[in-house]
Amino acid sequence: MARKTKELGRFTDVALLVLISLAEGQKHGYRMIHDIEEFSGTALEPGTLYGALMRLEGRGWIEPVESSERRKPYRITEGGRDALREQLAALRRIEQTGAKRTGLAWGLS
Repeated sequence: MARKTKELGRFTDVALLVLISLAEGQKHGYRMIHDIEEFSGTALEPGTLYGALMRLEGRGWIEPVESSERRKPYRITEGGRDALREQLAALRRIEQTGAKRTGLAWGLS
């Protein structure tokens, strides 16, 4: 999903993208990078992702999963799900306000 207005910059919060990715199920970093790019059009560098993973783990919103593989998978915690729901509700309010103010009506032609 390519962005049409690249000049606007990146209006994404990496932590939000990670939580959305992990809400689908546990993933390791490489898989998260590809998932996030697929659903958001945002290409993350590994350093950006791993910095966000450390912050999210520190807040208790994600946790590592035991694995015998070299790659370290993570999963979202209940606290992370609560934070994600709260952030999505705020984004929904922002989107609705923006749609009203610009005359944009989703799903109507």
